[in-house]
Amino acid sequence: MISPVSGARVAVIGGGAVGGLLAVLLHRADHRVTLCLRTPVDRLTLRTGGEEAEVPVRLATAPAEVGPVDWVFLTTKAQDTAGAAGWLRALTGPGTVVAVVQNGVDHRERVAPLLPPDARVLPALAYTAVERVAPGRIVHHAASELHVPRGEFARALEELLDGSGVTVKAVDDFRTAVWEKLFTNLVANPLTTLLQQRLGVLTHPEMRRLGEDILREALAVARADGAANDERHIRRTMNRFRHVPPTGGTSMLYDRAAGRPLEHEHITGAVVRAGERHGIATPLNSMLLTLLRAVDRELRGEPAGAQEAE
Repeated sequence: MISPVSGARVAVIGGGAVGGLLAVLLHRADHRVTLCLRTPVDRLTLRTGGEEAEVPVRLATAPAEVGPVDWVFLTTKAQDTAGAAGWLRALTGPGTVVAVVQNGVDHRERVAPLLPPDARVLPALAYTAVERVAPGRIVHHAASELHVPRGEFARALEELLDGSGVTVKAVDDFRTAVWEKLFTNLVANPLTTLLQQRLGVLTHPEMRRLGEDILREALAVARADGAANDERHIRRTMNRFRHVPPTGGTSMLYDRAAGRPLEHEHITGAVVRAGERHGIATPLNSMLLTLLRAVDRELRGEPAGAQEAE
């Protein structure tokens, strides 16, 4: 039995772009929202449509400050999931639903070791153009959708977000949906990050052809992994880039600009590793992964390479 959603106790783990946006929109839907952060901020503001407003959500910086809630939204980057273990232990009670709003293809597997065996997990895919321009300052460019597996939790999430401005889409084949979302990230995140350019670069004919080739490698892997994606998903993905604001960016591009570690291992790396498991070559994605790892090492301040032994 899922707790009533009216005035629900909700915690959002992660103060990045998606986490900040969800905290604001959940507050606007009249829920009691706590935003869980590693680093303190003075306030949370959202700018949309040229207007910026402060939103009075509760801000917490230590698991000891919180208790079990009705809903948890885990919005950290996939590589930071283990770091959220303390928050998850403090926030998860017998009736809590944990919505995992992250990139990658293994939402449940990533979070399950950090939760009680009977925990209720709802994997979710976020479709939104949103940017954190400074700690506690969120800019929403376009769209607010969460795609989740069809079922009881999807219906409860739709009720929870009623009036928030977030559209919940329940899908029958979530495995295929996960790979379709990954398709978008596979093109947009690596290319904008490596080129340090905004999304408009993807509309160039040469970039479109490169994006299609990257996705055809991923399509072969997705189908071997049990998804039902096909060429239509490639065309749909590339067509999306014609309709997004050309000045918009990607989460990985924003992370590079801010000097933060990248999420490449759970995006491009997910394809390369799955390709290795299934014996499918992924030369373009492997090349991108190598380049992204080099950028990430620089962001982390790691040495460029060890000297050869004499």
